[in-house]
Amino acid sequence: MIDLKQLRENPAHFALGAKAKNVSIDIERIVALDARKRSLQTEFDKLRAEQNRLAKEIGPQIGRLKGSLKGKHGTEAESIQKEIDELSAKPLALKSATQAIEAELTGLDPELQNLLLQVPLPPDADVPVGKGSEDNVEIRRWAPSGYDFSKSFEQNRGFKPRTHLELIEKHGLASFERGVKLAGTRSYILTGSGMLLHSAILRYAIDTMVHTHGFVPMSVPVLVREEAMVGTGFFPAGREQAYVVDEKNRGGSHDSFLTGTGEVGLMGLHMDEILDEASLPLRYVTVSTCFRREAGAAGKDTAGLYRIHQFDKVEQVVICRADEQESRAWHTKMIGFVEQLLQSLGLPYRLLQCCTGDLGVKNADMVDIECWMPGRGEAGTDGTPKGEFGETHSASRLYDFQCRRLNMRYRSGGGSSGKGETVICHSLNNTVAASPRILIPILEMYQNADGSVTVPEVLRPYMNGMAAIG
Repeated sequence: MIDLKQLRENPAHFALGAKAKNVSIDIERIVALDARKRSLQTEFDKLRAEQNRLAKEIGPQIGRLKGSLKGKHGTEAESIQKEIDELSAKPLALKSATQAIEAELTGLDPELQNLLLQVPLPPDADVPVGKGSEDNVEIRRWAPSGYDFSKSFEQNRGFKPRTHLELIEKHGLASFERGVKLAGTRSYILTGSGMLLHSAILRYAIDTMVHTHGFVPMSVPVLVREEAMVGTGFFPAGREQAYVVDEKNRGGSHDSFLTGTGEVGLMGLHMDEILDEASLPLRYVTVSTCFRREAGAAGKDTAGLYRIHQFDKVEQVVICRADEQESRAWHTKMIGFVEQLLQSLGLPYRLLQCCTGDLGVKNADMVDIECWMPGRGEAGTDGTPKGEFGETHSASRLYDFQCRRLNMRYRSGGGSSGKGETVICHSLNNTVAASPRILIPILEMYQNADGSVTVPEVLRPYMNGMAAIG
C-alpha cells in the first residue's frame, strides 16, 4: 500500500505512476474520499469533545435546576422545567449528529480502503517507460567460456539440439500423461533421474544461500489467510491467479489460499510487528511448493515444464531499513547471488531491466533473469528450434509497499521496546531457483550428441555422484 500522506500531497505523482504501469485507478476519487473522511473525522472529534464537556457540566446544572423547582409553581416552574428540558436535549442532539457522521464514515471507509489497495507503487524514475515485456531492456548477458550467442547451438556444440521434451521422453524423466490424468492440464510427474535432478537443484540453491550468503532458512505455510495475500500485494490485483480453498461454505471461519511464491510466507512472518533496528536486515530463504492458475495464459507454453500449475521454488527475501540506497544495494546483491549460482551451473543467461508496464503493481523496480533454452523459439528450415531466452528469475525492489500493508515496522534508534520512532521497513525478493522450469536449460545445455545429459558438476554431490543421465 502506498503512503496516503504522500498521495495527498502529490496526487499527480501517483496518477502518472499508475498510467506508466497501465493500471486504471481513479486518484481524484481517492483524494475526494480522503478529504471527506478527514472533514467528517474533524467534525466528529469536535462533537465528541462537546459531548464530553456537556457530560461534565450538564449533570450538575440539571441537578441545581431540579432543586430549584421545589416550591415553584406556575410560570416560574414552567421556565425552570423548559431550561431543564433544553439542557437534557443537547446531549441527545449531539448523539444523533455523531451517529450520522459515524454512519457516513462507516460507509465511506471501505470504498477508500479498496481503492487504496489498488494504487500501484510508482516506478522509480530510472525505470524505462514501456507498455509491456516487449519494451524491456537488456542489461547484459553471460555465457560459459566457448559458448557464442551469435552462433547456433549446433555451431557451438557440433550437433543439433533436442528439446527438453525429447530428452525427458528419451530418459523417462517425467510423465505428462499421468500428471494430466491425476490433476488436469499443465500437470506432470517427475520420475527417476528427473526427480533427482529437481531435488538436487533445490538443495544446491538453498545451501548456497545459507552457507555462502548467510541467509536464514525458513519453513513457511503455503496455505495462508487472505490477509497475507493482501498484505504482500498479491491481492486484489492477482486474485485470479490464486487457488482458493473454500472453507467458509463448509463452516470454516475463513477461506485460505495457495501461495504462488514463498515470498508470501516469508514476508508474512513479521506482520503487525515492531522490529529492532539492530536486527535488520533480515535475510530469509525458503523452499516451498507454489501454485499458480496461469489465468490468461491459455495456449502459451502448454507443452513441457515451462508454464505449469505446481512447482517448487527457492525464494530469497530481504527486509531492511527504510533507506532507498540500502534497498538499491540489496537489489544489486540479490541479483548477484543468482548470477553466481547460474554461472556455477554454467547456464547462459541475460538480465532484463523491466519497463514500467511490466513491473506489476507492487514493484518500484524489477530485473528479470532469463536463461538460454536451445529448444525454445521458432524452428528453422530444418525443423530445429533456433533457441530463445526464457524467464527463470525475477528480482523485485518494493520499498515500503508490502511492509506498509503488513504493518511491519522497526523502531529507529530505540530497540524493540525503546522510545525511538517507528518506521515502515523496506523489502526485496528474488527467485533463487524455480524447478522444474530451471531443468529446461540444464537438460538442453548439458545434452550430448548421443542424447545423454551430463549432470552439472556442482549438482553431483546431491545425486550420489551421478555424472550423467543416460
